[in-house]
Amino acid sequence: MNKPMKHRTGDYVVYPAHGVGQIKAIQTQEIAGEALEFLVVEFDKEKMTLRIPTTKVDSAGLRSLSTKKDMAAAMKTLNGKVRVRRAMWSRRAQEYEAKINSGNPVSIAEVVRDLHRNADQPDQSYSERQIYQSALERLSRELAVVEKIDEAAAEEKVVSQLRAEAA
Repeated sequence: MNKPMKHRTGDYVVYPAHGVGQIKAIQTQEIAGEALEFLVVEFDKEKMTLRIPTTKVDSAGLRSLSTKKDMAAAMKTLNGKVRVRRAMWSRRAQEYEAKINSGNPVSIAEVVRDLHRNADQPDQSYSERQIYQSALERLSRELAVVEKIDEAAAEEKVVSQLRAEAA
């Protein structure tokens, strides 16, 4: 009945709504007279700890880090054609948030690409900047862990990839 755990203490994982975290422990707690096993995932940036019952890991959307190949596909997406639909901003904002919270690096890269502004382009609204920054941080954080570089270097890599396309 118990299938083997695919996540171990020390592993980095991606939780769709919060991004990259690290499994700090696997604990068993008694709740309502039943022993439940939990993954304890820490998100340093948010100063947050999440306890996910091991039986709910898949339905919660927790996944292993992307492979280098997945991240390369996301980086390639940054060079694609910007797709800005003519829908109202509130509708587009919901779609962008959904893409960010999907946890999929290619979807997140699409948001970064679509909302990126070069120096010669018009300014973004406050909410556009917020969503762009959120997507950029989420993508950079995963790229940093996958490539074993710091977040600032990862963010610079993402932004320079965007600029390379504009040049």
